[in-house]
Amino acid sequence: MIDWSLVFNTLFWAVIGILLLYFGVRLFDKLDPIDYRSQVERGNLAAGVIVASIILSLAAIIVSVIMT
Repeated sequence: MIDWSLVFNTLFWAVIGILLLYFGVRLFDKLDPIDYRSQVERGNLAAGVIVASIILSLAAIIVSVIMT
């Protein structure tokens, strides 16, 4: 038997985590003067690595906050 309260609880926290990650990346874009989106589109590998590291760092922080 499926415990639907656990399913809805998991979905709720997943949505919260996705929203926090989205707004965290948007905040980073606003605070940093470099336009990483255009740099990545032009093929700048270093900019892609920086954006990936920011996303992974934010995800690690969000997961640790949600888990506690």
